[in-house]
Amino acid sequence: MTEPAPSAADTPGAVLFDVDGTLVDTVYQHVMAWWEAFAGAGHVVSGYDIHRAIGRGSDDLVASLLGTPDDALTDAHARHWGDVRGRTTAFHQVPELLRRCTDRGLRVVLCTSGEGPDLDFFLDAIGGDGPVHAVVSSEDVERSKPSPEIVQKAVEAAGVPAACCVLVGDTVYDAQAAVAAGVTAVGVLCGGISEAELRAGGATSVYANPAELLASFDDWAPGGR
Repeated sequence: MTEPAPSAADTPGAVLFDVDGTLVDTVYQHVMAWWEAFAGAGHVVSGYDIHRAIGRGSDDLVASLLGTPDDALTDAHARHWGDVRGRTTAFHQVPELLRRCTDRGLRVVLCTSGEGPDLDFFLDAIGGDGPVHAVVSSEDVERSKPSPEIVQKAVEAAGVPAACCVLVGDTVYDAQAAVAAGVTAVGVLCGGISEAELRAGGATSVYANPAELLASFDDWAPGGR
């Protein structure tokens, strides 16, 4: 006898979270780390232009600003970022937000351009991996946001249909990648990108920070079970 297909109410949802600038207050530290890397190599690149490129993978960020990737610049950024990483913290109420997701039956997947030591740092900063169903990083994909590849991998890791997922991110690249993957995009302002730009990139709703996401949970989160 054929089992009936699960109803929408029986299908768990998932929240895919970008991390840098969304859950953890790192954007401006990354800007300065990149500024130091560019300046040390003799490149004059403004903090404004660097900030606009944050959210891309390292190779793509360098290529977008200089026209070609440069492994030496990527390594220099990693050194400068490593010097300040331990002094950065999660935004207010991030652990509570992640617990609310799991309490509602939602699967939490971290979807980050970070790699290596960053992943351990991120998990420590957000209060541990207890609420985290899976982590997908730049090491799992060939192309960084705005390519949808990392979001598609996160959907696979969540084990639910894309239509049952929401991606929360702080950059236009997050929103564009989510839309291209068939996932609802929700924006946050705490990474420094405006509401108008996030909405133009495809975000259906925009909140100030994780604390406001928590306070407005039922307005944006996919239905749990």
